[in-house]
Amino acid sequence: MDILFYHRPDCHLCEDMARALAPLAAELGVTVRAVDIESDPDLEARYGLKVPVLVHGDTEICCYRLDEGAVRRAVDAKKATH
Repeated sequence: MDILFYHRPDCHLCEDMARALAPLAAELGVTVRAVDIESDPDLEARYGLKVPVLVHGDTEICCYRLDEGAVRRAVDAKKATH
C-alpha cells in the first residue's frame, strides 16, 4: 500500500509527522511517498496551509498531526479489499 505524504519545506508539523510516521509505516509495511506541495501549483492550491496531509487514493487519512488509528484503519481497509 502506498500513502502520499503531502508536505512543504520548513514546516515543523510536517517534520513531526514524518518522524512519527516512519516507524508506523515500517511496522505496517506501507510505502510512504513524500510530495512537496510547493513543487506543484495544483497541490499548492488544493492544500495550501493544510499540511501535512496523508492520502491514500482519493481518501484523506489525516492532516496536521498523525492519527495512528486512522492510518491503521486505512491499511486494514485496503487489506480487506484484497
